[in-house]
Parts: sequence; structure tokens; C-alpha cells
Amino acid sequence: MSPDKLIYMANQIATFFASRPRAEAVAGTAAHINDFWEPRMRRQLLALIDEGRAGLHPLVLEAAQEIRRPAEV
Repeated sequence: MSPDKLIYMANQIATFFASRPRAEAVAGTAAHINDFWEPRMRRQLLALIDEGRAGLHPLVLEAAQEIRRPAEV
């Protein structure tokens, strides 16, 4: 999947949770990504975060700590 599409999707999730209290929003963003994104999507997203890719919603960046990191292939 293209990096721009992953960023768009992650930001949509964060925007959905943004109206909730901060801790709940971070946990909800991470939980949604953990529950519904396949491992290669999570791996790609976390690689974008690790490289400091611009354009990610702050909630996505905070949630990264709680997103399960799949094993490298």
C-alpha cells in the first residue's frame, strides 16, 4: 500500500477518536489499528513513524507506542 494511503487511513482513525479524552483517543486509535490492520500494514505504518514521515496526526504518533509491532519478514 502506498505510504500516502496508509497515512490517510491512520489519520482518519485518529480524527474519529480525537473528540474523546486524550488517553482514550490514543488507546482507541492504537486498538483499532491493532484489531483491524493486518501485520504488513502495521509494519509499514510503524516504519513510516520510525523514519519521521510528515503528515501523521499527533494521535497516531502517540498511539505508536501501543501499536503491536509485527515480526520482520
